[in-house]
Amino acid sequence: MRLRHIHNGKEILDSNPRVITAPEKNGNKLENIFNNSNPVHIELGSGKGLFIREISKRNPEINYFGIEASTKVIFKWLPQIEEAGDRGNYFIVHSKAEMVGEIFSEHSVERIYLNFSDPWPKLKHARRRLTSPMHLDAYENILVRGGELILKTDNQDLFQYSINTLKKKNWTIKYFTFDLYHSEYIQNNIATEYEMMFVEEGKTICMLTASLNDLSKP
Repeated sequence: MRLRHIHNGKEILDSNPRVITAPEKNGNKLENIFNNSNPVHIELGSGKGLFIREISKRNPEINYFGIEASTKVIFKWLPQIEEAGDRGNYFIVHSKAEMVGEIFSEHSVERIYLNFSDPWPKLKHARRRLTSPMHLDAYENILVRGGELILKTDNQDLFQYSINTLKKKNWTIKYFTFDLYHSEYIQNNIATEYEMMFVEEGKTICMLTASLNDLSKP
């Protein structure tokens, strides 16, 4: 179901105050839409929005952006947006993940979440992985020094690839686990829709937190 197949679909999205359908209109300063100086966290590939809705509820002092490329998926968010009422510390952004470097200003984001991204298992598609060197370069541009990347996946090949690429770039892996649900890091975990399904199927969940090194320090 594409947007053009939904009656008044574009108008519905454009008129929703929580949905940003043309982030490029804000130049490369999308974070300024909040009109405050709170920290900015973003999730790339927000799916149906369960994670971003819950984490924004728990942390009202943080500004959140859920980046999602599929208008069909964004439409599934709309009823939950109404339930959020006046809580205005998150926006849904219709954009591809690779565009983040063009819609946020330099060093404006404190944390990036990658929750169950497409693993792109074929080697010829490796550059599309959200932890490829190309994507890490974009994150490095928008993150503050010491900013964090938090990754969760059920795909161990993608997880190992991510560890390797992060180590080769300007990042420090603070901690990681190949089995989140049997680790100390499960505390305060917020499960996504895919995560709940994978856990129910008996799959193990991998998780890591990496921080961007500050090259200005000796």
